[in-house]
Amino acid sequence: MSDAAPATPVDPVELLEFTRKLGQAYLACGEQTAEVEALLRKMARAYGMRDARVVAFPTGVFISVHDGTTEHTTLTDALTRPLRLDQVGAIYALGGQAADGAIALRAGIDELAEILLRKERFGRLGQIVGHTVMAAGVGMLLQPTWENIAIAAVLGLVVGLVKALLPGRTVVALPMPVFVAALVSVLVFYAQSYGLPVEPIHALIPPLLTYLPGGTLTLGMVELAYGDMVSGASRLMTGLVQLVLLAFGLAAGAALMGAKPDDLVKAAYAVGAAPWAPWLGVLIFGLGVYLHFSAPRDSLPWMLLVLLAASGTQRLAAGAFGGEISGFFGMLVATPLAYLIQTRLSGPPAMVTFLPSFWVVVPGALGLLSVTRMLSDRTAGIEGLTTVLFVVASVALGTLVGASLFRLVTAEVGRMVRRARRLRWLREHRDE
Repeated sequence: MSDAAPATPVDPVELLEFTRKLGQAYLACGEQTAEVEALLRKMARAYGMRDARVVAFPTGVFISVHDGTTEHTTLTDALTRPLRLDQVGAIYALGGQAADGAIALRAGIDELAEILLRKERFGRLGQIVGHTVMAAGVGMLLQPTWENIAIAAVLGLVVGLVKALLPGRTVVALPMPVFVAALVSVLVFYAQSYGLPVEPIHALIPPLLTYLPGGTLTLGMVELAYGDMVSGASRLMTGLVQLVLLAFGLAAGAALMGAKPDDLVKAAYAVGAAPWAPWLGVLIFGLGVYLHFSAPRDSLPWMLLVLLAASGTQRLAAGAFGGEISGFFGMLVATPLAYLIQTRLSGPPAMVTFLPSFWVVVPGALGLLSVTRMLSDRTAGIEGLTTVLFVVASVALGTLVGASLFRLVTAEVGRMVRRARRLRWLREHRDE
């Protein structure tokens, strides 16, 4: 149906408006630019515009459609704020309808506007509680002691309150990561000055998790692998700048408390994790993501399944092949599983279940520690950052291979099903 022209002619200006706004929404969801271009071209064909041209960048989209007599073009910038998971799920559901030409253009424009204005499912309280739970889960993954988990939860609560009271649309949106990092650093060293068992290397990462650009770094590497040099390089640079800003905030907070930059990455002791701790940490983290990012209804079991599969596979691969390439195997499992849940198990869109696994698999925390370490030991910091780039590359490759593997298997299964149906039809009509 998607390649067939609609029964009645469509208004090219209205189609252009819907395509433009849907492209903005896809970019805000974190979709790669090559996929945005393909989705919007497919949508234009579904409404009778076969010669649509789309060029997408992380910060904007250029669209041109031709109605047979006149060419209509538009250039629009991307949305300035990220979207919650319930909005992401609704946008991909709407995009699926548009790709089949199954929704009127004006109705699609109105529904998209409603999605972007939609309130959080769990309200501000759910956002704050979710951030607290999420930080506690990450604390359990990093250093599963009661003290560290409690500290991570308290700091996660503080950051959750700040994010709720100062939403991203305010004038403080740009310096917010620096301010939050400095605040967390001040609180950590303040608690340490009173003799509390706080280790900065384990306490600083959990509350800052939502500011870490692991997903941005990986998406940039994916786009470079696709040959999209402009988008890939810009995303990589954006992620690295975000790490530098966070490291600056951490160092500023430490300096305010009289600490040195190398105090940020010191660890006095290491604790062996109980076998069940990582699995429980992933479950707690998934619950926090569900609450904080207002995930769609009935999506929690699917999110936890993908998180457990990605984390478990990564840990097994780390034991067998080393941590540098373990992310490849984690995403190799998580990516096709997310698409399988969407297409065959009637679950939420793949992006909803796929995105949370980035925070578990992608080493944004490792990148932040490497940049922070450069403040006191540049050689060690550069070596660590080089390792991060290799790890990000392995995660990106796992994402690409996983998506390609899913498409290959589903296409082959589809051919086998069609062949079996044709053979059955021939046997049934052989004697007629």
